[in-house]
Amino acid sequence: MTTFFSDSTLGLLALEPPGRGSFLLTGFLNSLMIAIGATMLGLTIGIVGAWCKLYGGPMARDLAGVYTTIVRAVPELVLILILYFAGTDLVNRLLAALGYPPTDINGVVAGIFVLGFVQGAYSTEVLRGAILSIPQGQIEAARAFGMSPMLLMRRITLPAMLPFAIPGLANLWLIATKDTALLAIVGVNELTQVTRTAAGATKAYFTFFMAAGAIYLTLTLFSNAIIGRIERWARRGMPAAAGGAQ
Repeated sequence: MTTFFSDSTLGLLALEPPGRGSFLLTGFLNSLMIAIGATMLGLTIGIVGAWCKLYGGPMARDLAGVYTTIVRAVPELVLILILYFAGTDLVNRLLAALGYPPTDINGVVAGIFVLGFVQGAYSTEVLRGAILSIPQGQIEAARAFGMSPMLLMRRITLPAMLPFAIPGLANLWLIATKDTALLAIVGVNELTQVTRTAAGATKAYFTFFMAAGAIYLTLTLFSNAIIGRIERWARRGMPAAAGGAQ
């Protein structure tokens, strides 16, 4: 009886040649590196952006506001095209001005920068909202005890905001894992790009794109399990109603 996954299908997905599973694995690892790097860069930008919006001067608040508004208003694919090509051209112009020859920027590095820049705008709003969710009495009490701004952030703000920030940041992480597929439009060798190449070479489009979809789904399910554990840890000691736990 014919099975859904025939021997020829499994052969196409094998890690050893003539199978192309190793290409999918390499693309997945590139996607994972880009998603992790972009999330970390976006979180760093988000921390700075949230601080500027809440505690910065008028210029800092205005710059942060313009940044988050533009990034959230322009479609991500358009931003990726602009940042990728404009960023590469800017780097090479800078190298030329310094007397160095132009260089080809690594696709993974470029992908991290582009997606991280986009993620930073959303992280800014997630962290800003989480900080505003902290009961102001805690902040005022810490200031009354004479805590410095850095000590206040380390001992009060960060621990108190974490339960409110995790759901939004977790959602951004899942979005980042999928947004890596948009980088295929600029030729970055992430999972979608190598899947398209393998499918085009073998004409087995259904097989390879189903395999890619299964990889993305597995990553999402694994991420949800880890995020759930982190969220339960962050909400330890909080009333069940506040965390929505049963």
